[in-house]
Amino acid sequence: MWIVPSWAVGVVIIVVGMSLAKGLRALLQAQTTRMQHPPQPEVAQLTDALDEVQRRVGELEERLDFAERLLARQREGDRLAPPQH
Repeated sequence: MWIVPSWAVGVVIIVVGMSLAKGLRALLQAQTTRMQHPPQPEVAQLTDALDEVQRRVGELEERLDFAERLLARQREGDRLAPPQH
C-alpha cells in the first residue's frame, strides 16, 4: 500500500490546475483571435453578401423615387383638373 504525503496531493492538484488553466487560456486566446480576424474565405463571402445587399438597396431606392414621382404627378393632375359641376 502506498502512503502519499498530504503535501504531495496539494502539489498534484496545483500542477494539474495550472496545466488546465494554461490550456484553457490558449484556447480562449485562439478563439478571440479568430473572431477578430476571420478567415479570408469568410471575409470574401461576407463582402459578396454586403455587395448584394447594397445593390438591392440601390434598386429599392430607385423604385421608391419612381413611385414618389408617380404619386406627385397624380396629385398635380388632381389639383389642375377643372372643377366638375
